This record gives sequence, C-alpha cells and structure tokens, in this order.
Amino acid sequence: MHEASLHEEIVKLASDLFEKSGRLGGRDLDNWLEAERIVVTRRRQQRNLETETPARKMTSTAKESIPRKVEQKQTRQSSRNK
Repeated sequence: MHEASLHEEIVKLASDLFEKSGRLGGRDLDNWLEAERIVVTRRRQQRNLETETPARKMTSTAKESIPRKVEQKQTRQSSRNK
C-alpha cells in the first residue's frame, strides 16, 4: 500500500509539473525525477516531524513563555535583594 501511494503521488505531481511547464513534450523523465525528488523530500520531512522528541516540538507559545518566566524569576529575586 505504501509503495502504491508513493507511486500515485509521484504520478500526480509529475503530471502537475507537465501541465505547469506548458505541456512541453520530451520532458517526461525530467518531470518524473523532479516529482520523485519532491515527494521523497516531503515524506522524509514529515517522518522527521513525526519522530521529533517532545522537547523539540515545543510550540511557539511555549518558546515565547520561557523568557517571560526567566524575567519573572529575576524580578522576584531582585525584589528580595532590596
């Protein structure tokens, strides 16, 4: 099933590339190889995203809150030092 869907995805993208190029003849192998490269790259990136550790998947909201937490901690510490 996986191989069939990979093939279908490449076929569709190669066809899209053919259409976008103005239906130029004689470029079928070029379109196929480009589509294959794009599909494999997309799938590799998707697989990498799915296998990332939770720490690396930190949302932008969480990333933004870290500096605020550090700032709050520093404010509390400076308040105590007064």
